Amino acid sequence: MTLNRTFPKFAFFLLVFLAYALIMAPVLAVILVSFFSGQIVSFPPEGWTLRWFANAWAHREFAEGLVTSLQLALIATAIGVPLGAMAAYGINRGRFKGKGALSALLLGPLAVPAIIAGTALYIFYIQAEFVIDQTIVGSTAGLVAAHVLLTIPWTVKLVSAGMEGLDMRVEEAAASLGASPRVVTWRITIPMLRSGIVAACMFSFIQSFENLELSLLLTGPGKITLPVAMLNYLEFRIDPTLAAVGTVQILLIGFLMVLTDRYVKLSRVF
Repeated sequence: MTLNRTFPKFAFFLLVFLAYALIMAPVLAVILVSFFSGQIVSFPPEGWTLRWFANAWAHREFAEGLVTSLQLALIATAIGVPLGAMAAYGINRGRFKGKGALSALLLGPLAVPAIIAGTALYIFYIQAEFVIDQTIVGSTAGLVAAHVLLTIPWTVKLVSAGMEGLDMRVEEAAASLGASPRVVTWRITIPMLRSGIVAACMFSFIQSFENLELSLLLTGPGKITLPVAMLNYLEFRIDPTLAAVGTVQILLIGFLMVLTDRYVKLSRVF
């Protein structure tokens, strides 16, 4: 009888372990390969070294691409999150026709393959250049605008999810005590949405920082992002240097997630 109760629990934990192992295997493989001493990846490795990290640092394209990606992600997050949060608030609290269509429009980019979105945006920029007689493709403003479009859908999704769990009685109590709608929004609603907003900032930053498809089509000469620099490197060399750069990306994103979870528990959002 005890065995019959124990086996299902054991099978469940085994399946969970296998699922996590399947998810983490590519990440662990990239980290391990970055320390291989051989230029050609082989198993078992010939030895262990840190020279690929030094090789990545020696290439100016990686350092410049990292700075560009960080700047672009920060700017896109700073612009897209407030816009997306306001849109989510309007959709959830507003009373107007077309709310469903507006919500579908804002969340639509999540269902479109990134390469299709990048191609469509590139064609749109080319057409717009003929109309306004200004260069958009390859400009910083055009690249920032494209990455802002990446951040808005994630913000709308996460903030909307956070608003569904809000207790409106708290806002009603504040309003009944004489607080104006602006005061209720800033002093009551936004603090209660902190988890969703912080999670939106984190995911928006990651989406912009790691994006390749939009950046590949819209970057200009002399100013490339880190994913584009990695792709350019891959055209001429195949060695663990890219794994070393990927390891730095993994550590950076992991640090951001741990830091975010320290102040706002992400489990409350998802």
